[in-house]
Amino acid sequence: MAQDSHANVTQLLNHFRHGDSDALAALVPLVEKELRRLAGGYLRRERPNHTLQATALVNEAYLRLADQRQTDWQNRAQFFGIAASLMRRILVDYARKRGYAKRGGGAQQVPMDEAVLLAPDRGSELIALDEALERLAAHDARMHRVVELRYFAGASVEETAEVLGVSPITVKRDWQVAKAWLHREMSRTA
Repeated sequence: MAQDSHANVTQLLNHFRHGDSDALAALVPLVEKELRRLAGGYLRRERPNHTLQATALVNEAYLRLADQRQTDWQNRAQFFGIAASLMRRILVDYARKRGYAKRGGGAQQVPMDEAVLLAPDRGSELIALDEALERLAAHDARMHRVVELRYFAGASVEETAEVLGVSPITVKRDWQVAKAWLHREMSRTA
């Protein structure tokens, strides 16, 4: 059943890419629960009184995904990787619009995995993390994609390897190096 759902998502994405607007409407019920889970995960990392709600984040991501007609959709994991990246971008844009400081002056230094979870004013940390991720993308695009897929989209090592066309051991190595690299970058800006 899950395999059928995965295949259906990929098939509908390809139909959508080729101009079938009904495919996007059929896709929504198959991915909505997972998109809400992603949005909820992001918003749990935000400050407790964040004014953006999960539904609004999913809707905004959905609108942006609808503009992705030129994407060569490979599979479900790639779709959720792109959705996670879009949600991160939406939250970063939202934080910038809210006027958060560019750097988290006086922020406590913590590992990357905990940075977004512990900070009371998470907007500035989200912006700093986004900037570090942009530097990682310029340094090593594949490692950047590994972080997006593993951390933000929640993809497994195997799903990430499939999307990127590399071996699982390469994903594991890139994941470890990327976490260390981002930790170093985040420590420099704190």
